[in-house]
Order: sequence, then structure tokens, then C-alpha cells
Amino acid sequence: MNASIRTQKLLTAALRESNGDILRYLQRRVGPVDAPDLFGETLLIAWRRVDDLPENPLETRMWLFGLARGTLQNHARGERRRAALADRIRAHMPRVSDTPAADEGDEVRDALSRLRPELAEIVQLVHWDGFRIGEAAEIVGVPAATARSRYARAKQELRAALGALA
Repeated sequence: MNASIRTQKLLTAALRESNGDILRYLQRRVGPVDAPDLFGETLLIAWRRVDDLPENPLETRMWLFGLARGTLQNHARGERRRAALADRIRAHMPRVSDTPAADEGDEVRDALSRLRPELAEIVQLVHWDGFRIGEAAEIVGVPAATARSRYARAKQELRAALGALA
């Protein structure tokens, strides 16, 4: 069998196995509205980079999550640019002071959002997506020791933030 066809079949099987997990990974980070678009973008990138596909199924899964993470980062950059533009526009509009109260069920998500992004990402990969710390480290492209220290620091900051709410 042609190596390219074999690689395409491996990618198809990996996507069939992981597509729900990848979509949930994206939904937890950007919500149900933007996640399908980012999922589609992740699939396009995977097909364009099919020659980089690892042979090992676990590495393939982590590679796909790494691609999804890159898609999220590009999306976040675009969101920051749009937010900066909106801020410039808002500066010329009248202020409205009424803001809705935060939902009580959002304390953990709020505490996570106040963590530095590199700390929050490790916690989310471990607790939301079910990866071990070493696997999360590989997905975000840092040594396992760095991921462990980030995880410990994140847990400490989350305990402090959630303890202050109690």
C-alpha cells in the first residue's frame, strides 16, 4: 500500500476515534458556538499536515490535540484583536454601568480564567480532557517537569482563589 494512502487511513481512524474528545476540548474553551468552526479548522490543518502524523496512536491523539490547541491560540489572537477594536469603539460611546451578577456555578471557571494561560491550560488538559501531566506537557510543548511545576502552582493559586470565595 502506498505510504501516503496508509497515512491517510491512519489519520481517518485517529479522527474517528478522537473527534468527539477534540470537539469537547474546543467547546470547553470557547463554547458551543465557536467550537465547530475551530474543529473544522483543526481537521483541515490535520489533513494538510498528514505527513507529520505520528505512528503511535497515543502520540497521534496528542498531535491532534496539539493542532487543536494551535487553532485555539490563533482564535484567541483574533479575539484579542477584535476586543481591542471594540474597546477603541467603546471609548467613543456612552458608558452603561449595569452588569449582570456572576452565576454562582461559575466560581471554578472564573478562578481558572484568572490564572495565567499556561497554568490554566495544564489544569484544563488534566482535569477536563483526561490527560496525564506528562501528556499535557507534550501537547503544550514543555518539559514534563515544567508542566508539573505549573500544575502545582495552578492548584495553589486555585485553592487560594476558591478559598477567598468561601
